[in-house]
Parts: sequence; C-alpha cells; structure tokens
Amino acid sequence: GDIMLNRQVEYQIRTEGQGDFRFPFLKIADAFKKADIVFGNLEGPISDKGQKVGSIYSFRMNPKTVEGLTFAGFNVLSLANNHTFDYGRIALEDTLLRLKAEGIDYAGAGFNEKEAFPPVIKEVNGTKIGFLAYSDLGSVYWTALENFSGLALINLEYFEKIKEDIKKAKSQVDILIISLHSGEEYIAEPTGLQISFAKAAIDSGADLVVGHHPHVVQRNEQYGTGWIFYSLGNFVFDQNFS
Repeated sequence: GDIMLNRQVEYQIRTEGQGDFRFPFLKIADAFKKADIVFGNLEGPISDKGQKVGSIYSFRMNPKTVEGLTFAGFNVLSLANNHTFDYGRIALEDTLLRLKAEGIDYAGAGFNEKEAFPPVIKEVNGTKIGFLAYSDLGSVYWTALENFSGLALINLEYFEKIKEDIKKAKSQVDILIISLHSGEEYIAEPTGLQISFAKAAIDSGADLVVGHHPHVVQRNEQYGTGWIFYSLGNFVFDQNFS
C-alpha cells in the first residue's frame, strides 16, 4: 500500500522512534525478510532538494527514509503517483539517484521514457517477475519523454499504447504485476477507469493488478486468468480516520 514517511509519520519517528527511520517497520521487517520481493507505492519524493509546487498536501521525505525502506526489505517501489512531483523535477531526480544508490528498483518513473515505461524485472529461482507502474493522476507535463525525466502517466489517448507495452512486457516475463495509481480518495468502490484499466491490463497479459491512491482498501476479484486488487489502502501513513 501507500508509504509516506513525512508529516506526522516523521514526527512520530523523531519522538517515539528517537529519530530512527527504521521505526515504522520494526514489527513487520521480519515477515518481509521472508519474501523474495517486497513492493509498495512510495507516496512522494525522498529528497532535501526542490521547492514545494504541490498542494497543501505535499510530501517530501527525509533522505534517511531510505534506511527504513532498506531495513524493511523493499526492493521495488512504484513512483507513479500524484505526489512524486510535489517538490518538482529536481526532487524526483534526486529520489531516483538515492534509490539507485541503495539498490532499490523503481517502476513508473525515470530519467526518460525508456526508464519510466518498461518493466522492472526481478528473477527469483528461475522465475522472471515484471513490474509496471502507471498513474492517471497528475499533469501531462509530468510525463517522462525521450530526454526528459518524469512519470508513466496514462490517459485515454495513450491507452492503446499502454496495452501494447503490457503485451510486450508479458513476453519478457513469467509473471507480470501492474500497479495503478487511480481512483477516488476514501471511496470504497473502484471507479470505472480503475475497473476498465485493470481488466484491459489482464486481457493484455498482466497476471496481477494492484491499485493505490484511494487510501482505503477496496475489493478484489478474479478476472480471467488474473487477479485485481483495486486498492491496497495505506501501509504507512498518518491518516487518523478510516
């Protein structure tokens, strides 16, 4: 689910956790370390650079955040979401560099479109597992281009291209997992776009579609040969209502 280590979460880390950014993960890390791959949605940049350009709900996580993510065993993160650009392109690029330095792969963003749109592929015991990440939330100017850093944003204009990308990605892997940042916040039911995208993704070869952004858990269903989890809700967040 959504991971955000700024705002009140960072306050708790500094007060209850004595500044140790492993604090939010102390009771889950042992379980995660049994997994071959740990994946989540990173809700904002990890950086000390940039100026706030987002709304009043803007996030920028302390560079020490990577210590907690590494400790917890995260090795693939989606960056395709509406908060990654909260502090501009400079903070996004700083985030990419910091994750690279820690050996954490990222999907749905990159220094150019060739890094943002293709799958991240992890091989586990001879099985190739691919990750694609997309968001339909954000400015068109955030889209990664040939020589421009950005995100893997989707809209109706690019829908056919995305389906071809999914088919191509599936030809490279045994299992294909897609993350979609979409939907209405705090609403228990998925939107029409969430449903149509997820089903089109599985029709195009995806095995699993997982959603982020609503900040509540939404239903899951089996569709064709795949599974859809419309929203995983929050993992680490300071949302004090449900």
